[in-house]
Amino acid sequence: LQHALNSGVRRYHVAPVLCQRAKVAMSHFEPNEYINYEKLEKNINIVRKRLDRPLTLSEKIVYGHLDDPAKQEIERGKTYLRLRPDRVAMQDATAQMAMLQFISSGLPKVAVPSTIHCDHLIEAQSGGEKDLKRAKDINQEVYNFLSTAGAKYGVGFWKPGSGIIHQIILENYSYPGVMLIGTDSHTPNGGGLGGICIGVGGADAVDVMAGIPWELKCPKVIGVKLTGKLSGWTSPKDVILKVAGILTVKGGTGAIIEYHGPGVDSISCTGMATICNMGAEIGATTSIFPYNERMKKYLGKTGRADIAALADEFKQHLVPDSGCQYDQVIEINLSELKPHINGPFTPDLAHPVSDIGAVAEKEGWPVDIRVGLIGSCTNSSYEDMGRSAAVAKQALAHGLKCKSMFTITPGSEQIRATIERDGYAKVLREVGGMVLANACGPCIGQWDRKDIKKGEKNTIVTSYNRNFTGRNDANPETHAFVTSPEIVTALSIAGTLKFNPETDYLTGADGKKFKLEAPDADELPKLEFDPGQDTYQYPPKDGSGQRVDVSPTSQRLQLLEPFDKWDGKDLEDMLILIKVKGKCTTDHISAAGPWLKFRGHLDNISNNLLIGAINIENGKANSVRNALTQEFGPVPDTARYYKKMGVKWAVIGDENYGEGSSREHAALEPRHLGGRVIITKSFARIHETNLKKQGLLPLTFADPADYNKIHPVDKLSIVGLKDFAPGKPLKCIIKHPNGSQETIMLNHTFNESQIEWFQAGSALNRMKELQQKSS
Repeated sequence: LQHALNSGVRRYHVAPVLCQRAKVAMSHFEPNEYINYEKLEKNINIVRKRLDRPLTLSEKIVYGHLDDPAKQEIERGKTYLRLRPDRVAMQDATAQMAMLQFISSGLPKVAVPSTIHCDHLIEAQSGGEKDLKRAKDINQEVYNFLSTAGAKYGVGFWKPGSGIIHQIILENYSYPGVMLIGTDSHTPNGGGLGGICIGVGGADAVDVMAGIPWELKCPKVIGVKLTGKLSGWTSPKDVILKVAGILTVKGGTGAIIEYHGPGVDSISCTGMATICNMGAEIGATTSIFPYNERMKKYLGKTGRADIAALADEFKQHLVPDSGCQYDQVIEINLSELKPHINGPFTPDLAHPVSDIGAVAEKEGWPVDIRVGLIGSCTNSSYEDMGRSAAVAKQALAHGLKCKSMFTITPGSEQIRATIERDGYAKVLREVGGMVLANACGPCIGQWDRKDIKKGEKNTIVTSYNRNFTGRNDANPETHAFVTSPEIVTALSIAGTLKFNPETDYLTGADGKKFKLEAPDADELPKLEFDPGQDTYQYPPKDGSGQRVDVSPTSQRLQLLEPFDKWDGKDLEDMLILIKVKGKCTTDHISAAGPWLKFRGHLDNISNNLLIGAINIENGKANSVRNALTQEFGPVPDTARYYKKMGVKWAVIGDENYGEGSSREHAALEPRHLGGRVIITKSFARIHETNLKKQGLLPLTFADPADYNKIHPVDKLSIVGLKDFAPGKPLKCIIKHPNGSQETIMLNHTFNESQIEWFQAGSALNRMKELQQKSS
């Protein structure tokens, strides 16, 4: 270009060269799908001119994906945005229902790049290779369905053994400025590469795959300013463990957590991903970091230097504006941050590692650690494995091995192959560890645990993200604590919560005392990553001839029937299936573990409906009064009885109902078994949307104290549905057994299109109505 200018080439020949930027593919797997920063820039400029104020990074990327940036009403925390995400990702447990819904839509091919990742159905039992082979045999029908459905509808398919969805997204699909939605609550992991990556239910994914604008309530933005620098035993995990302790499990609801400040540059790209990943535990819509050199370095090492070069050109749109305003600001000095461990039973119960032993003894929690588990979508990067191996090497040098059982889960086939090549896996095995398959495993309850009996009180420490009661091993007496991989490794070597690696000494095989040094490891391998085995299946250019079989006698898969439409009347004299006491996560509503095998069969998986929720009437799980027979029995059986008798029913819940996984089945099951209304003090974001998508009414008490006015034996009527409108409360008439009545007000967050979902019976029904009208 300079030569042309010096040679006096006419300007109109040069101008196109100056204006044209190289096309860069979103990923190696989709060479004809390009990053469109020009559109992002154009939309941002339109919105900035309208709002006339500096924008946060979150706002830039979200508003940069608006369907109509010129006319969209924008008010944080209030208006609903219509967005055009760049891509969709689905894990195998949720992909089954998402693909079944997409098949029901009647569309021939997905409208945006989409992928399926087989990571949830592999049970940890005896080691990676054997467990993977066993999973392929047991789940052959499901894997075949997902593979053929992907081929038919243009969806990329990552075979079992490829790795955990979020690690694969970070390695291949996330990039600065992308908007990605995924059918898993920990999709925000991609924020570690500067993307807006949001966890959703399968019905939301179907909207995007169908080319329909996706709706999201305009998020507030919570700023977390990081100063200082990480060092010693303090890790990126400690940042989010600290934030979780500050905000609690619902403090981020309706907001994006945006990290900024000088401390950001001391955190590796995969460390930023760890922080964003676990933002799901505080209810955040997603979390994000600004584009910086650490991201550029990671993109280069994962074969995407071209994306980094393009991001450099548009960097002003990939960082927050100077002077932008946050709805709330938290400041953390990384130089003063100490290693943390959170739990048990909830991920927001934060403790410094130095205090946990004393706290455990005071609370009566077991201090002896039965199992230490590292890996998961949160902490399974090369750096994580390297820091854990650095701790293990020190123990081995003094003749020690882990006192606790110890497991290692690589995040992807690429991570597995690279840590094998570089010797980390060997060190972790030598210290007593078992390397599991590249999959979710014990983190989501896929753990065939043999060392204890159910009901036995015990403690485990993990580098996972979620530690609700029974989450990992289905044992309600397992006290699960969440911390960094290096702290898990150190505690597993010591075998007790009373060990503080910063100050305490271990005794070597020679009888001499020694102290573990803070681990140091490369954030990325010195050599290139070893890609390992090729586990990706490209969708064919034309999949129209591909056959997708779903046997009518299958116990794993079931084609969907449309839900019934609203009959135009108020919901009168509904029975209460259960009034839930306390925490009710999606694990309580639709358990995982052994139930994962039924994720593609709605009727079969509905047999786990609310079996983990505590009934306020008797303090028991899976035991409710049948109002028609007066007998106590399992929740699903009672719901089926009501459905058979043509009786509509409701659920009464407490705070933050439906927190946890993006588990769409927690909304599909009550709808399938005849539920109509869920009334709570508050909802977790994803679950509330999932309920709306399936034609249920998620409503909240205008006065939270009204929760106490409803008793399990009452009947409820929701009146005012003929005039159902955005922002207009509904009335609930409570009929007590003695004949008395009282009326309370219920709020909702439905907008006009969501009301249409309810009236049509589900969002999918509404989509079909619109397609037929268009045709």
